[in-house]
Amino acid sequence: MSRSVGILGLALLLAACGGGGEGVDPPPLGGGSGNGQLPDPASAPALRTVLATRMGVVNFPVGAAVELPSAGSFRTPLLLKHFNSITAENAMKPDALWPNAAGSSTLPAPSPDFRGADQLVTFAANNNIRVRGHTLLWHQTTPTWMVSGSRIQVQQNLRTYITAVMQHFPNVYAWDVVNEVASDTPNAANPYRTASPWYQAYSQAGAEGRDYVVDAFMIAGQVRAQMGRPNIRLMLNDYNTELPGKRANVLAIVRDVIDAGAPIDGVGHQFHLQVGADVAQVTAALQAVEAASSTLENHVTELDVSIYADPGDCFSQRTIPPCLADLGASAPQSVLTQQALLYRALFAAFNRPSVTSISFWGIADDHTWLNTFPVARTNRPLLFDTAGNPKWAFWTVVDPNITPP
Repeated sequence: MSRSVGILGLALLLAACGGGGEGVDPPPLGGGSGNGQLPDPASAPALRTVLATRMGVVNFPVGAAVELPSAGSFRTPLLLKHFNSITAENAMKPDALWPNAAGSSTLPAPSPDFRGADQLVTFAANNNIRVRGHTLLWHQTTPTWMVSGSRIQVQQNLRTYITAVMQHFPNVYAWDVVNEVASDTPNAANPYRTASPWYQAYSQAGAEGRDYVVDAFMIAGQVRAQMGRPNIRLMLNDYNTELPGKRANVLAIVRDVIDAGAPIDGVGHQFHLQVGADVAQVTAALQAVEAASSTLENHVTELDVSIYADPGDCFSQRTIPPCLADLGASAPQSVLTQQALLYRALFAAFNRPSVTSISFWGIADDHTWLNTFPVARTNRPLLFDTAGNPKWAFWTVVDPNITPP
């Protein structure tokens, strides 16, 4: 089966399932917290309803990253019941939407290819689900045509791409305009990722490489105005904002964008965390954005919690050890409890006016990038297990009276 046919077939299946999950009030929460047993899955309330009530915002965006070809059958009703926002895991990245021309490393394909993303957007529209756009610019998915030629040509390529994509998807409620542009060096003198092909292309003839970030926000703001869509949020998205040194780099870039007069509406925090994460630093990341400008919003964009408390050198060496050994298909209850209590604390931290969207990087544990990163091993980072049933992590988020064993 070709990729396009596979996506289309599943999109039709998803659309056929309707707006699902909330035609009646959710049933009362099930018992079971006192005897160490998970509550009845059938008693689970809709996550999006619980969080909307808690945040005091009707239809508060509660999202999940979706990779349509890999979605299993149970994931459709799970998505429709618990989430009202989706992010394309890959279908809206630049190399998917507008690759190089066949056989060329410097020329674009004759026109964008929106087919896969269109099917996802159609599914969302048919089911009253909102779409976060991810991402207009990311160094890891930049087709070489976009950064080929003179600096002026590269600037024009950026304008051509952003204009075409934003105009094609006018109902996206937020765009990650630039993704992962901050240096990983803590408190870097130059806070930008200088190895990015965008930075290097803009640095031609001694020019300032960092200008591409301001240009991207300027262009996105101009297109938004031309479309008459002032409510589209324009975001800078990055990871490890819970680490003070990386956070300093991200905020320095945000200040550069603001000082240049470019429109930026907030920061997306990926929050790919692991058990043992410091929630106080998560809160500090949200507060730092608030302190930068009272108009900036915080989005939680790619939330998951690895069951492995890996040391830092795991992510550079990507071997076992120093990465922790595979826990296998059944993680110890002690680890799942630790994960659940961390999720509870995180959602307490997220309950602040500046947080206007929360998205998980996946729906359930059957499909997660953490099964292959930083090493290949079984991970269980989300609220729903591999069969789509609510985990202790789900119950601690939705019910303050639940105590995991």
